[in-house]
Amino acid sequence: MKYTKLGNTDLTVSRICLGCMGFGNAATGQHSWTVDEEETRTIVKRSLELGINFFDTAIAYQNGTSEEYVGRALKDFARRDEVVVATKFLPRSTEEIGAGVTGQEHIEKQLNLSLAHLGMDYVDLYIYHMCVCNAA
Repeated sequence: MKYTKLGNTDLTVSRICLGCMGFGNAATGQHSWTVDEEETRTIVKRSLELGINFFDTAIAYQNGTSEEYVGRALKDFARRDEVVVATKFLPRSTEEIGAGVTGQEHIEKQLNLSLAHLGMDYVDLYIYHMCVCNAA
């Protein structure tokens, strides 16, 4: 596996990042084609064996179950300081905006929920996940 620095940080990442959108409970999410936790664990374990240390998930993937599956697999198969975990948050909902929830409050709540899903104290990269759905 080849590695590189992530931007101008000190984080060393595999040049292949495992995208985790395909992991999660198909019964509770927006996609019916995702793989279950057992298959997620198999894929994550093999990825680690091949030298992949960079994993990208999101709170929106299968209503957080992707984060849950990935977090448990990484806990069982890797040391936290040897992997780089990226996750993403969604924009505020219309309801949150109407209720006066600030962007900062929203991001903090989303981050805390992602950390709980992942079973981690921190993520290495936190990304704004913008989705344009049903665009004409």
